[in-house]
Amino acid sequence: MTIDELKEFLLRTLGEDETVDLSGDILDTGLAELGFDSLAVIATTSSLEQHFRIKVPEEAYSDIKTPGDFLTVFNQQLTAPA
Repeated sequence: MTIDELKEFLLRTLGEDETVDLSGDILDTGLAELGFDSLAVIATTSSLEQHFRIKVPEEAYSDIKTPGDFLTVFNQQLTAPA
């Protein structure tokens, strides 16, 4: 998964919230700073799991604090042996 793909999912989760700016280098920006609460993180995670047809272990959810963390967690799952 790329950062651009992730940005699409993040924007879909928030809907029409025009106050969210995902431009620039956001990899290490806290999700809370970007306007995402824990429910938005869960909703984004669920959407990504459905899209990529994978399951992220629930214990990994607490590791997702930045967009970079999303990429790390999901790309690990995408490349893990079945």
